[in-house]
Amino acid sequence: MNKKISVLLWVVAFFLTIVVIFYQRMTGPTYPIRGNALIGGHEVSFKLLRSHTSFELLPVEVETPDDGISGFVKYKRYKSKDNWAEIEMNRVGNKLISELPGQPSAGKIEYSIRLNSGDEQIILNEGKTIVARFKDEVPTAFLLTHIVFMIFSFLFAIRTGLEALRKDGNYLSLVNWTLGIVFIGGMILGPIVQKYAFGDFWTGIPFGTDLTDNKTLFAFIFWLAAFFLKKKSKWWVLAATIMMIFIYLIPHSTLGSELDYSTGKMKNKYSNVLSLPDSSRKG
Repeated sequence: MNKKISVLLWVVAFFLTIVVIFYQRMTGPTYPIRGNALIGGHEVSFKLLRSHTSFELLPVEVETPDDGISGFVKYKRYKSKDNWAEIEMNRVGNKLISELPGQPSAGKIEYSIRLNSGDEQIILNEGKTIVARFKDEVPTAFLLTHIVFMIFSFLFAIRTGLEALRKDGNYLSLVNWTLGIVFIGGMILGPIVQKYAFGDFWTGIPFGTDLTDNKTLFAFIFWLAAFFLKKKSKWWVLAATIMMIFIYLIPHSTLGSELDYSTGKMKNKYSNVLSLPDSSRKG
């Protein structure tokens, strides 16, 4: 194959990978919500967390230089029968700051922020509540390696699909590379990260309904099929590529592990009942 064409296809694959990574960060349910709002003639900015370490207090901060603006945080445990609690935010310099109770692994807390300035009142995030999920710490080495492998799995999948679209494309070795990267990143490192974060190696089929695990499984199955059938028809390779694109367009962590406060068990997984400390029951 012409070297220039090969380089061009890698550039296209790299560009599409960057676009998908950016999309994931914009749509994933665990990434912070950032924004600005106007109240009392002043602009306030905020970065509201939607993921935090298990049992640690969840910081809530709003940047507002006007001392006449006050803030209140309303919160409760997500999908619980708790009554809503409301606490006033403290001013520290040009910020309004508060902290919400930490939760066990896969526990979630739902909250909203109300700002007052004289007779004016607004609720940040366009009036919608924010849901933050807690997880145990994952060793940086495992987490970063998993992320890198998953990024490269998409990069190689796209590059393989582009090669298969060529009339005389030599995609056989690329299929091997893609399958290997998907296997290591999704089927080995993924479960390790899941174990550290939520206590189980695998929470997808046949043990649970965790969407992240299940879509990883489907990606692996499609590339495994492409590996065995690649010499029969390139359409198996293209099908695996299309499946990969579809999977990566689903926001990461959607329908992931979630603690059911009424039972003390995790949804989407098969763990035993957890012992919930008093601090996680309040609010």
